[in-house]
Amino acid sequence: MLTRTGSGAALASPASFDVLARTVAGRRLIYLDSAATTLRPRPVVDAVCRYYTTNGANIHRGKHLLSEEASDQYERVRIQTAEFVGARSEEIVFVRNTTEALNMVAAGLDLNADDLVLGSLDAHHSNLLPWRVRSRLRLIPVRPDGGLDLAEFERALAEGPRVVALTACSNVTGVYSPLDGLIRLAKQAGAIVVVDAAQSLPHRREIFRAAGADFVAFSGHKMCGPTGVGVLCGRMSALERLRPVMLGGGTVDWVDTQGHRIRKVPHRFEYGTPDIAAVIGFGAALSYLDELGEREIREHDTVLANALLAECARRDTVRVIGPAPDGDHAGVVSMELPGFARLDEVARALSDSFGVMCRSGHMCAQPLVDGLAGGQVLRMSTYIYNSVTDVEEAFHCLDKVLEAL
Repeated sequence: MLTRTGSGAALASPASFDVLARTVAGRRLIYLDSAATTLRPRPVVDAVCRYYTTNGANIHRGKHLLSEEASDQYERVRIQTAEFVGARSEEIVFVRNTTEALNMVAAGLDLNADDLVLGSLDAHHSNLLPWRVRSRLRLIPVRPDGGLDLAEFERALAEGPRVVALTACSNVTGVYSPLDGLIRLAKQAGAIVVVDAAQSLPHRREIFRAAGADFVAFSGHKMCGPTGVGVLCGRMSALERLRPVMLGGGTVDWVDTQGHRIRKVPHRFEYGTPDIAAVIGFGAALSYLDELGEREIREHDTVLANALLAECARRDTVRVIGPAPDGDHAGVVSMELPGFARLDEVARALSDSFGVMCRSGHMCAQPLVDGLAGGQVLRMSTYIYNSVTDVEEAFHCLDKVLEAL
């Protein structure tokens, strides 16, 4: 069930998400932790259940009916994913999540300790640690408003980085990076460009087709899909140069006692039995998002992003980490609460007493959070099933928690 009523209303009907029918402490549940993982609509859950109840076979090399049915369905999702992001189907590699995709690229490029990789301070640990252990990683700082220090970025490009690892949208500040310009500069400098799109692609899907990155990584569970499926989307020329880091079943066409012949892209990167049900469920998620509309999802994200910042601006009890009200930002806001050191207690009280699910901590981006906030933050993040009313109620509940603590 879909809905498109009112600019402040939920874009997707909450009735499609069974979790949202739950109550906590006698109150309706408000889910504001979508930057960590989104909820799944019933069509996604049904697709996963249908695979297990009507098929359940392994894909590809089997010649029996069930295997061929499952293989066809799996490969249809690959085509669907390619159409969703504007790529070719052979440029889509199914992985477990964004972390695996980024590690796959970092390892497969065979970097050495002297290779310079430019990262950014707003990176998730998944787009920082794989580079740091293999290369000379330099982090570009961010401004107090969460935006990348563009002057420093341009100066660093003059040092000839082999790789530029960008973050499309911070999972802490919600600030979108100006990817087109950054990628253009990085390519002019001769760098391989890798983009962590885990936080942006659920709202904006033009990254791969417009910006010209070599590799883009994202996760299904942050866009209404199941856990256990992510995507590495790469230019064919870039994928063909990438060394597969895991070999075994599914990655080779021929093996004898002396050697092996590796499969074509993308199958050479998909080792072992994948999470078939998750991929099929991801296809259902893409269909669901397609029905809502690309433009509508983007606009809804902006409405809720502005609602979050507006609620923060009305209070002197919170300090926003990052975005300026007129900046380009997603429906993600991280806050300091001056005078409240134990933000985990605030998050637990919001959950257990008011049914508001949000997150406290370093958000797997500790260098950024420590740099901008000096410690943990409280984060609220929205998606298609949220409304402005959800945001207003959540902040009203936060007021009550802070009064009580």
